[in-house]
Amino acid sequence: MKEAISWSAVWISLALLFDIFIWYELGSTKALEFVTGYIVEQALSVDNVFVFIVIFTYFAVPKESHHKVLFWGILGAIFFRATFIVLGVSLVAKFHWILYALGAFLVFTAIKLALQEDTQVDPERNVFVRYARKIFPLTDRYHESKFFVRNNGVKFATPLFLVLVMIETTDIAFATDSIPAIFAITRDTIIIYTSNIFAILGLRSLYFVVSGMMKEFHYLKYGLSVVLAFIGIKMLIEPFLEIPISYSLLSIFGTLAIAVIASILADKKTV
Repeated sequence: MKEAISWSAVWISLALLFDIFIWYELGSTKALEFVTGYIVEQALSVDNVFVFIVIFTYFAVPKESHHKVLFWGILGAIFFRATFIVLGVSLVAKFHWILYALGAFLVFTAIKLALQEDTQVDPERNVFVRYARKIFPLTDRYHESKFFVRNNGVKFATPLFLVLVMIETTDIAFATDSIPAIFAITRDTIIIYTSNIFAILGLRSLYFVVSGMMKEFHYLKYGLSVVLAFIGIKMLIEPFLEIPISYSLLSIFGTLAIAVIASILADKKTV
């Protein structure tokens, strides 16, 4: 736990140092856009982590294999996020109305997040997991931290490979929320991508921090829903009212801080 917190502090410090570099090279506005985007992506990453915890629990993944799955999952996320961002920036540049569709989608997602019950994962409903089962013969147990093993010359996938497939496809699903959210903050491809990447790079250490403290974040999903609703509304009203990036940063940070503090206080009352 202490090691995970230390690594989280390292990744956050690197993100802040990069933000200082942006401030020096591109100015204060771009620096504010980066830090706001980073906070949004980092906050939404916490929701990813809750789902990862459910997936690891569902598949009864040995703890010593968590690091490997998260490592490869993060590499895949970097590739897919880059693809989505480049595609998204190109589409927004050609079809500006897409921003309003994304804004409405974020408001819908915010409402859904606030109303949903505890996170549930059903691997059998994941189309990629079903295809993986058809393509590769599957072993009935874990083989240390291996994704594939050979038996009598036949290649078998282990349950750990299915876990990796679930992690990757889950991140793709979450990217449909997080990437549209940052378009309300900036249209700069470099800022969008770097804020995403810094948030993703710290995801593995964040997982081990949150997994040890998950009971203390009961109200976080409501804070995230408010943030998503705020960003969605910001995108919808942009033609009529432009909210300064500094106000957006304060609103987002303040909302998340209130949600975390409320969760901690509620947890102490139940002790």
